Amino acid sequence: MFTADAFIDTVQTGKKTWVNTFVTNETVKDAMISFIDAQADYTKKAAKVTTDAVTTIASESVNVIKKAGQF
Repeated sequence: MFTADAFIDTVQTGKKTWVNTFVTNETVKDAMISFIDAQADYTKKAAKVTTDAVTTIASESVNVIKKAGQF
């Protein structure tokens, strides 16, 4: 099953691999890796909140339609 976290990790791992391969200055490398980690954390949180919101909206929409059909 597809999960947003797995996709996010794949993309961020690719970025880290690129940085580790092509950036030779350790200070710059560390700063870039920290930024990539922060991106991953933010993106995972945003994906979770969005998924939770969509799930709640869909569930409540179904409840409204069920109640409307009871008349």
